[in-house]
Amino acid sequence: MLRHLTPAALGRVAGSDRKTSLLRRLSMTAAALTVAATVIPTVPAQAAAFKVLVFSKTAAFRHDSIPTGIQTIRDLGAANDFTVDATEDSNAFNTSNLAQYKAVVFLSTTGDVLNDSQQAAFQTYVNGGGGYVGVHAAADTEYNWPYYGQLMGAWFNNHPAIQQATVRNEDRAHAATAHLGTTWSRTDEWYSFRSNPRSNVRVLQSLDESSYSGGGMGDHPITWCHPQSSGRAFYTGLGHTQESYADSNFRTLLLGGIRYAAKAVNADCRPETGYTALYNGSTTGWSQVGPGSFTNSDATLTSQGGMGMLYYGAKEFHSYSLKLDWRMTGDSNSGVIVGFPPTSDPNTALNTGYEVQIDATDTSDKTTGAIYGVKSADIAARDAALNPPGQWNTYELLVEGERLQVFLNGTKINDFTNTDSARSLQQGYIGIQNHGSGNVVAYRNIRVKELAGPSPSPSPSPSPSPSPPRPPRLRLRRHLRLRRARVR
Repeated sequence: MLRHLTPAALGRVAGSDRKTSLLRRLSMTAAALTVAATVIPTVPAQAAAFKVLVFSKTAAFRHDSIPTGIQTIRDLGAANDFTVDATEDSNAFNTSNLAQYKAVVFLSTTGDVLNDSQQAAFQTYVNGGGGYVGVHAAADTEYNWPYYGQLMGAWFNNHPAIQQATVRNEDRAHAATAHLGTTWSRTDEWYSFRSNPRSNVRVLQSLDESSYSGGGMGDHPITWCHPQSSGRAFYTGLGHTQESYADSNFRTLLLGGIRYAAKAVNADCRPETGYTALYNGSTTGWSQVGPGSFTNSDATLTSQGGMGMLYYGAKEFHSYSLKLDWRMTGDSNSGVIVGFPPTSDPNTALNTGYEVQIDATDTSDKTTGAIYGVKSADIAARDAALNPPGQWNTYELLVEGERLQVFLNGTKINDFTNTDSARSLQQGYIGIQNHGSGNVVAYRNIRVKELAGPSPSPSPSPSPSPSPPRPPRLRLRRHLRLRRARVR
């Protein structure tokens, strides 16, 4: 039956409906907020820079330090802008899952932990640009997988009892080891390896076998890094004990290895053998010319005042690879000068040799990686390879005949050939510049490897002249008299 409502009744019903509708909307809104609070995760003000996967599956011996290690890496991530997932599930090793991570840490894994398809996914991940970090017993893993042996560097052989030993810090430019002195005394379980990885990796640390018992390798690398196709690999034999993960020096080492593997920081991790130290704490053979100087402390030369130059006058060099580590503060200025004759005037060296510049901001032909005033670096390659002021970088200056190639943290950023008849890169001295007050640049581990390859190309010839040519040094001095003094 259709009931007709009076206007008053209609008003009461309408009011009641409005109240019911309002209550219903409020109730639904509250419910929605409750659901939203439950489902939607808290979003940080800024997402972390990258993600890391920690893998700690063991199929043989299990280290009781693994839980402590996982928490340490989580803490390092929270403090250094990366997030950490941890798993012992091998199924995480598939192409789509690995793609979200910049690096994978094998934390004291042991035995065979991945099947064939998981191995293939991980190999594709690393070769395509991903990072690998191996800690301690990661060297006791996957003995039947040749690729893993190459990636990790050297398989575990044996170890003596836990004891104190001296670690030699061979590379003090890498983010994992730059904070350490030349040696480091610590207690750990010291692995020996089935082979010496030195010819295939950049050794960052080695053990002084005279400082403990049970070594047996002689040359005994313990921490290293290397490029792996488009990816990166880092391994340290340290980290057996729970106490290691409370050691600030070890935590910094672990952080530096992770950041290197994740491409958050750059380093020259190419294998390095056959170099002779020109400076690694001792300034024997070096002479200061011009104003200013370098302080010498903790096997580090630091510029002050200027403009002058510290140069190695004990020997001239012809074809060679020169490597050195450097760090600048702010917008400082310095450079490495090569191919100049003996001099007591730093300006003479600048006008007769070539300077590879260190300077954060200047015109392209006068900034880091440039052959000063002559040829700019490849700016895109330079910027991709460069660590910012306050962090260490490594130069390689490769001189072959009249050709000078410049590598920054292992990446080629300049390729220059001298055609100036008044200069020659085929012989000369090596120097580092102290530019002036307020320009603070530090240097470490200056080393050289003389090359015994093919004979260098001939020096550029001067233009033909009807008169007999002057001796080379006389031509050079005449050139200097005519050249306007270089103003920096």
